Amino acid sequence: MKILLDGYSLSLVDLARIAGSEDTEIILSVDGKERMQEGREIVLSALERSEVIYGLTTGLGSQAGEGLSGEQLSRFSVQTLRGRAQSLGEPLAKHIVRAAMAVRINTLMTGAAGASPELADCLLACLRTDTTPIIGEIGSIGVADLCWGATLGLALTGEGKMRNSSGEICDATEALASANVPPFKPGPKDGLVIASHSSFSGALLALSGISCGYVMEAVQAATIITMEAMRANLTPLDPIASALHPQHLQAETALQLLDGLAGSALKNANQAKRLQDPLSMRNAVHVHAAAFSALENLKTVATIEINSVTDNPIVDLAGCRVLSCGTYYTAHLALVAQSMSQALAHVATAQLARMSKLLSARFSGLPQFLASGGVESNGFAPVLKIAEALVAGVHHDATPATVWPSINAEGVEDIQSHAPLAIRSLGRVLDQISQLCAMELIMGAQAIDMLKGVQKAPQVLRWVEQIRLDSAPIQADRSITDDINLISDAIRRGKFRCEKPSAKNVS
Repeated sequence: MKILLDGYSLSLVDLARIAGSEDTEIILSVDGKERMQEGREIVLSALERSEVIYGLTTGLGSQAGEGLSGEQLSRFSVQTLRGRAQSLGEPLAKHIVRAAMAVRINTLMTGAAGASPELADCLLACLRTDTTPIIGEIGSIGVADLCWGATLGLALTGEGKMRNSSGEICDATEALASANVPPFKPGPKDGLVIASHSSFSGALLALSGISCGYVMEAVQAATIITMEAMRANLTPLDPIASALHPQHLQAETALQLLDGLAGSALKNANQAKRLQDPLSMRNAVHVHAAAFSALENLKTVATIEINSVTDNPIVDLAGCRVLSCGTYYTAHLALVAQSMSQALAHVATAQLARMSKLLSARFSGLPQFLASGGVESNGFAPVLKIAEALVAGVHHDATPATVWPSINAEGVEDIQSHAPLAIRSLGRVLDQISQLCAMELIMGAQAIDMLKGVQKAPQVLRWVEQIRLDSAPIQADRSITDDINLISDAIRRGKFRCEKPSAKNVS
């Protein structure tokens, strides 16, 4: 598969393919390379005229008012990287760094960074040879991913550590040599270009959007199975209810739930067990639609971020000028990540409630705790303790990142967004939601197996078959830790998909 990086059309799906080292051929746009050259010439021309330009002829941060001498200019880009290549903690996962590198290449294609074209070539060569810088997970407060970017850039010059195509961590010089990639030699402004941008935050948010899409589809699937097993009343999914309460994506979410139950006896109103179900089923459409709405907004923001300029200063190609700005600031990213986490906290609470009803003979009409072993078995009851621990973790991680005035650069850089913290928290929420969803799928499959004598939706039976590939029916008490992990992994890989909603199965 060929993926073109042109500065304007990178999709979240294609970015995820690049990040995962899938069989892709990355191509740089010819027009993009020309724009890079044009932007570079404007920068060099401004340098020849000794214009006062931030990070080109001046220092950085609180030293922006200090000019650079000719001698300082020759080494300033490398010094910019060396001084800011600070990151701590466990290394960022390889796929995250690859995604950030791809985003940076893509944004360079606009020409607005004014970078040397060789920078894009070096980043591309590293992606193609699967040579990845080692960057600690703590390194950004959301006012440009400055320390992450500098650590990346310094590795490109041959300093620091990199992971080679065999997965071994070694000195950057050695890794580049083994990949036959010449070290990058930054010219004026190049150090700032590779250090100061929001490519890491944008990449993190984009990958979270893909993962969240898979998880929400699995949540819908798990809900459909539970509704089938619990003989739920489907009247809350009636299109008239959505038409009279037209919140965003509510109708589509209801139709997707109905589609999954196509062919079930539940389509006949007299087959429902209750006139009104517990809210975790009756209001599933409202909880899920709110999450899908948050996800749509997240994807919109992420798509804009990975296809736009996040530099300071920027090059105005049409006006042949360089101007200071603040496009690197990531408030939008922080807010959509936090909104998504908050929406998933509602989803998690509903999941826990549905699972408790599945395990209650009073609500389900099935054996208590879905146990097959008689009174000596507690079935799935102990699993609810783990589920409650996960829900508590979701609510904890969904707490918004605190924002306060920054103390950086002697008061010049006096605010921050902490978008990376919000996005990393969203990642933990997604991990926990996928495990919760795996639990509901496994319990739902057990309940479907126990439910006799009723017509079930073909899609539900197909999902149960898929669950059984990784989780056998619980005949006697046993640990299902491995089952949960396997199903959770399948969820994160998009193995529990729902059809796009349609009106064909509405009755």
